[in-house]
Order: sequence, then structure tokens, then C-alpha cells
Amino acid sequence: MKYTVSIEIALPREKVAQLLADPAHMPKWLRGLVLHEPISGEHGQVGTKSRVVMQMGNQKMEATETITRREPADLREIPKETVVHFEREIVGKGMWNAARERLIEAGPETTLWESENEYRFDRLLMRLVALMMPGAFRKQSLRHMQDFKAFAEQGKDVREAKD
Repeated sequence: MKYTVSIEIALPREKVAQLLADPAHMPKWLRGLVLHEPISGEHGQVGTKSRVVMQMGNQKMEATETITRREPADLREIPKETVVHFEREIVGKGMWNAARERLIEAGPETTLWESENEYRFDRLLMRLVALMMPGAFRKQSLRHMQDFKAFAEQGKDVREAKD
């Protein structure tokens, strides 16, 4: 299953890239994040493997994330017209996911965040869920992006959300 979602963020691309790359900010916008810790390598750098634990309702999911691409490596001064790429693979029990994030300068103070996602499932039940409810995965991805936008633009923290 593949899909792409996107959102505009009212901040310069460099600022968006720096906020996304900073592990200290992840719990503030990544709803359901219980743990994200490097197993090997330095957080956010290509080749780094991390243990990720997410809580969704009563279900807890554990997976290993591997950073497969980060361009440019230095996010402080990104050349004009450069698309920022963050890519990772996440492998969990019966599941594989590739996420390809692109940050595109939409204006001097605006960034377009495109997120292309691909999922594969080993278990029949999850394959059926993906076939029957593909919108649920897309909706979850967009929710994370909306939470990041609210955090980046307004300082909202999902841990303080009532919903």
C-alpha cells in the first residue's frame, strides 16, 4: 500500500527541517510516541538504527527504524531550491514501512511537507485491514503532520491535548 500526504507550514524550510530533525521535540508532536532511542549511530544520521515504541489506544507497537537518507546533512544553511529529504525504514512484527519526507520551499516563510509512505504486511489480518481501510493509514500520517504543524507554528504539545 502506497500513499502521499502533504501540508503547508508557515515557517521557513530551514526552521521546519531543524525542528523535525531534533529528537527532543518528537514527543511534543508525534502522538503516541512512548520511546525513540538510538541502538546504533547518532540520532537522525544515515545508517542510525533506533528502537521505536508507539502506543495506539490499548495496542503497543515496537519497531526498529533505520535512517536511509538525509539530505543535506547540514540543516543550518540549506541552499535555495534544494529539497530537504528525510527517509527511513521501519520494521516491526509482520510490518515494513518506508517513509520518504520532502521539505520544499513554497515561499520565503512557507514550507511544503510531502510525506510518501509505503507499507507491506506479512500477516493476513493486517493485509486485509490495509485493503479494507487504506484511509486509516493516510489519516494517521496526516494527523502526525497536523500535530507537527501546530507544534512548529504555535508551540502546541500533543501531550497536553484533550482528544
